Amino acid sequence: MRSTLLLTTILLITGLRAQTPVTVSIAPGYADQVWYSLQNGVVGTAPVNDWDLAFEIQGFTASVLVNTQKAGVEVVKTPFSIAQWSSVDTTGLSTWPRAHNADTSWSFGALNQGPFADEFDLGWGNYNMITHVVAGDTIFLVRLGSGTWRKLRIDGLATGTYTFTHANLDGSDELIGQLNKAAYSTKNFAYWDLEAHTVVDREPANDSWDLTFVKYVSFIPQPYGVTGVLQNKGIEAARMAGMPPADADWTTAAYNAHINTIGFDWKRFDMQTFQWVIEDSLSYFVKDQSGQVWHLAFTGFGGSTSGTIDFTQELVSATGLAEDARPAELRAWPNPSVDGLVTIDAGDARVLGLEVLDAAGRVVRSGDAVNGSPFTLDQDGLGAGMYTLRLDTDRGPAVARVLLR
Repeated sequence: MRSTLLLTTILLITGLRAQTPVTVSIAPGYADQVWYSLQNGVVGTAPVNDWDLAFEIQGFTASVLVNTQKAGVEVVKTPFSIAQWSSVDTTGLSTWPRAHNADTSWSFGALNQGPFADEFDLGWGNYNMITHVVAGDTIFLVRLGSGTWRKLRIDGLATGTYTFTHANLDGSDELIGQLNKAAYSTKNFAYWDLEAHTVVDREPANDSWDLTFVKYVSFIPQPYGVTGVLQNKGIEAARMAGMPPADADWTTAAYNAHINTIGFDWKRFDMQTFQWVIEDSLSYFVKDQSGQVWHLAFTGFGGSTSGTIDFTQELVSATGLAEDARPAELRAWPNPSVDGLVTIDAGDARVLGLEVLDAAGRVVRSGDAVNGSPFTLDQDGLGAGMYTLRLDTDRGPAVARVLLR
């Protein structure tokens, strides 16, 4: 792969453009997750079923993912507080909503979903701005791949260490786990297997990959398992639809950092022929870790039989566009707002897209790239309550919560 990409770079510099055919396999039955560098090819592969929880290492959102694509796994946010740990029961379980990881951002895991009590509520716990400790306040039920239900609480995040407890519903087999973020400082997430009660180190360093090929849950509009391509944190991509790939222009593309910009819908299943069909008027531009721009066009999909994904990649801009590595800082005021107008300042970070979520975690407003900061967001028409402002920026995600009165 390295020699092929070097040849691509030489052809680009000399005025010729070369498309490199690539095949990535996530194994029959979509059994693997593959991490991929546009410059260097596959950099990591791991079984998709070897984890249950994933704890965010970078940033301030303390996202906790649940592997709901593992066969049989479900997660439910219960109405019980941590103080009621010993009295948890399943009365009403069928009516409690199932939680899923967001498919637009790595920073909203299944345990981070609303409703939110205030701007410091992370879903599973609350952040104390004086002690800088996140204290858990919620009990979850997780059905494991074995079919066993476990109750789970994230006890807290303090001095860089997550502490969590899980047990059978009757309180037996109670286990306490800890995960120190410093031990995984080069990763986006560290993973945990609840059945084996052990950490799983499965993800490559976050500066080594651009895309991951994996099955995940999308919302179309109901949660549904799909297979596709997600972006690394901070990796920008642009969807070029309605035109042959040869006509797409990277200089006019609208880039954003939503992790599912590529996603799954570059293919569809034809119910007449019972075959996968690739959309031939759809392609993507992706800025890699160094800022080089690549053009991707999908050419084949093997389905669950082989798990192969075929595409071409073409280097269209070898100019380094490396971004400032500092995380985006987001301020929003007035807070609370009485007239629906909220001013947002992301500093010198470039805003690539934004979403407004209500207390139930539903997206109620969205927007594309914003030129300049600060800017004013008009929330007129939304009811009183707590809302989450979620921005994708060229330095990764940034989040703030605003109370409307």
